[in-house]
Amino acid sequence: MKFSMERAALLKAVSRAQSVVERRNTIPILANVLIEAEGDTVHFRATDLDIEVVDKDAAQVERAGATTVSAVTLHEIVRKLPDGALVTLSEDGAAGRLTVEAGRSNFSLATLPKEDFPVMASSEYSANFSVKAQVLRRLFDKSKFAISTEETRYYLNGVYMHVAETADGRSLRCVATDGHRLARIDSALPSGAEEMPGVIVPRKTVGELRKLLDDDDMDIAVSVSETKVRFATPEITLTSKVIDGTFPDYTRVIPQNNTRRLEVDASEFARAVDRVSTVSSERSRAVKLQLDEDRLILSVNAPDSGAAEEELAVAYGDERLEIGFNAKYLLEIASQVDRENAVFMFNSSGDPTLMREGSDESAVYVVMPMRV
Repeated sequence: MKFSMERAALLKAVSRAQSVVERRNTIPILANVLIEAEGDTVHFRATDLDIEVVDKDAAQVERAGATTVSAVTLHEIVRKLPDGALVTLSEDGAAGRLTVEAGRSNFSLATLPKEDFPVMASSEYSANFSVKAQVLRRLFDKSKFAISTEETRYYLNGVYMHVAETADGRSLRCVATDGHRLARIDSALPSGAEEMPGVIVPRKTVGELRKLLDDDDMDIAVSVSETKVRFATPEITLTSKVIDGTFPDYTRVIPQNNTRRLEVDASEFARAVDRVSTVSSERSRAVKLQLDEDRLILSVNAPDSGAAEEELAVAYGDERLEIGFNAKYLLEIASQVDRENAVFMFNSSGDPTLMREGSDESAVYVVMPMRV
C-alpha cells in the first residue's frame, strides 16, 4: 500500500479516528486505525467495539492495500508536520512497518495485521431518514448537558431519541436527565422516521456525532435499529451501539400546573448567577432566588467564604416566593436559551421548576430545587 495526501485532510481523518479509540484497553488492535487504500480513495476506520467511525477521503493512491497502525501515534506525527505538507504513507508488509514521509521527515511505525481488526457487524435498520445537520445539532446540543454520569443508572448515560406525540402532531424528540435536571427538545418529524424505535444514544457517541454537524446545510443520513444507530455524511459514517435499557417515563416529572411566571433576560440572569456563586466554595452551593413584584434578588450565603447578593429587574406578578437551586444547574439551563428571554414557571419552593425560551414550547427544561 502506498498513497499521498495533503496534511490537513489527513489530520482531520486521523483526528477523528484517535478520538474514538480507547486510550486504556487490553486489546492492542483497538488502539489502531485501519487504513484501506483503493482506487482514488482511502478509508480510515477506528472502533472501541461500541462505536465505529469510517472516514472516506480522496488521495493519490499508487498501490492499493490495507494495514493498521497506532491511531494516537499517527495523529501526533501528522499534527506536528508543517502546514501544506504532502504526506506519503507506504506499507512494507514483510517488515510489518508503515513509513510516513513528508519533506525531510521520515517515520517508521509498527503495524498489526489488518485481518485482526474488528469490523462492526452490519445491521438491518428499521428506520432510515435524512435530517439537516443544524436540526440534529440543536437536538443534541441542548439536551446533552443533562446526561447522567452515574454509572449505576446506565440507562440515563445518554440521550433518548424517539418519536413523540405533541399537540401539533408527531415530532422527533431528544430527552436527557440525571434526576436533578431534565432537557426535552422537539423538532419536526423527518419523512421516514415514523417507525423509528426509541433509542438511547450513549454520551461518547453524542460527543463524536457533534464533530460531524458543523456544516448547517449538510444532510445527515440517520439509520436506527433496536440495537444500533448510524449517522452518515458523504465522507464519514458513525455507527454506534445504543444503550440496552429502558428510559424512564420522563413525562411524569415535567410539571403541568406551575402558575407563577417569571420572565428574565437570559444572559443577564446567567451572568448574575455566575457572579453571586463566585463566593461559594463549591459549585454546587445553592443560590437563593427571592421573587417579589417585578424584582428578583439572587443571593449566596457561604459561612466559610462570604455572602453575595444581586438584584435584577424582571417580569413577575405573583405572590412572594423564595426558592434555592444548584448554581451550576441554573447556569447550564440558562446557557441553552437562544432567544433573549427565559421564562421560568414555579409552583412552590419544594416543587420542580420548568423553564422554556420565551413562548417556544419545543425546548423545555426542568430543574429540581435545593433546600436553602
